[in-house]
Amino acid sequence: MNTRVLDGEIISSRLEDTRVYEGVRTRRIFAFIIDYCIIALLLIPFAILVAILGVLTLGLGWMLFSILGPAVALLYVWNTLGGANQATVGMKMMGIRLDRLDGRPVDGLIAVVHTVLFWAGNVILTPLILLATLFLDRKRTVHDLLLGTVVTRDDR
Repeated sequence: MNTRVLDGEIISSRLEDTRVYEGVRTRRIFAFIIDYCIIALLLIPFAILVAILGVLTLGLGWMLFSILGPAVALLYVWNTLGGANQATVGMKMMGIRLDRLDGRPVDGLIAVVHTVLFWAGNVILTPLILLATLFLDRKRTVHDLLLGTVVTRDDR
């Protein structure tokens, strides 16, 4: 068992330490901005490929432009958040990571579902969905609550 005593308090797992949640909300916001700047830059080479494909297929390939943004974003999330670090590039820069409450690693499918639920929640409830972090334990969002995940600081 991985039990330790910290300031007289018995902590049996890293996720029970309240220090791993300090500043997570602000770090998540900045990580989001960084990640979507990266996705915007990744769209450029993919858009060039789709444009070339459209010319080669006499315009049929240009229909891929309608799904290009979400497809690139989901590929990015699948490979970064669902990877070994359990964090996107923006999350790594901000020193946070996504953890599952059951202790298993985050895989690509959970990462993609996490992102899709985030965007679906924003479409339905507007950005007010982020107010849930003020009331839920461990500064979790609604999609974290639904998937049994939590964002923690990587350095603690």
